[in-house]
Amino acid sequence: MSETLPACPKCASEFTYEMGALLVCPECGHEWQPATAEAGEDASVVRDSVGNVLADGDDVTVVKTLKVKGVQGGIKAGTKVRNIRLVAGVGDHDIDCRIDGIGAMQLKSSVVKKA
Repeated sequence: MSETLPACPKCASEFTYEMGALLVCPECGHEWQPATAEAGEDASVVRDSVGNVLADGDDVTVVKTLKVKGVQGGIKAGTKVRNIRLVAGVGDHDIDCRIDGIGAMQLKSSVVKKA
C-alpha cells in the first residue's frame, strides 16, 4: 500500500483498514466513509452556470429569461444583479438578491453568470 490510511476519528487508533467503501477501526469498531471530510468542503462552494465560484458581494448576470409570479415580463436574460448574498434558501435557491424594479428574491446559481 503506497498511501497511509487516516487514524480513527473516534479513538485515534492507527490500525484502520478498508472494508469496501468504508474505513474500519479494529479497536473500537467505528466505521466511517473516508470522503465525508472532503465532501463537506465542496458542499459550501457555490458555482454559477459556467463553473465560476461565487462569493458574497459579487455581481452576476441572469443567463436566461425567468418567469416571476406577479411580475409582468419576468426577469429578462442579461439583467445584472449587484451585491448578491449566498444563503441556504428554499430548494435549490442559493442566492439572495435585490433586482431593480422587482424587489428582493432568491435565485438559483444555475441561472446566473459571474459578471
